[in-house]
Amino acid sequence: MLGDSELAGTLITHAHPDHIGALKEMRAALEVPVMAHRGGVSLRAERWLEDGEVVEVGEHSLRVRHTPGHTDDMLCYGIEGDNRVIVGDAIFEGGPGHTSSPGAFRTTLRTLRDVILAWPDETVCYPGHGPSFRLGDKRAAIEAFLSKDHGSFFGDATWEM
Repeated sequence: MLGDSELAGTLITHAHPDHIGALKEMRAALEVPVMAHRGGVSLRAERWLEDGEVVEVGEHSLRVRHTPGHTDDMLCYGIEGDNRVIVGDAIFEGGPGHTSSPGAFRTTLRTLRDVILAWPDETVCYPGHGPSFRLGDKRAAIEAFLSKDHGSFFGDATWEM
């Protein structure tokens, strides 16, 4: 699949098994640096990424955004000068990513309010699962979701709840 591409590295959105399950094999086969956020997980990386940092990938520059909630190490990668963002499991067309505690859910709410909704409506989000979507098409639903008191909720949420 990679053809004759010149590889810059392996970018990790977060260290859940469904996203890094083949990392050991990829690391051995590709021999490129693994880049991730520290976030308290036991992942070995050659480069630790922080919010706002830029990663050069071929002709593109990717802006790193730390978007905790689903996990502490959750990162999104936005293409500079473009409207596309790889969002991993930070946000989906139908709701925010799964959370494992009330504190993680509150962190997700802050991330949605302070980071993701700051992006322009034209932003196209590419999640780790499911279809891509235009942020502007979901903005009203996200804002309505944020305006509600969800108490001590955590788990799988939808914009309609």
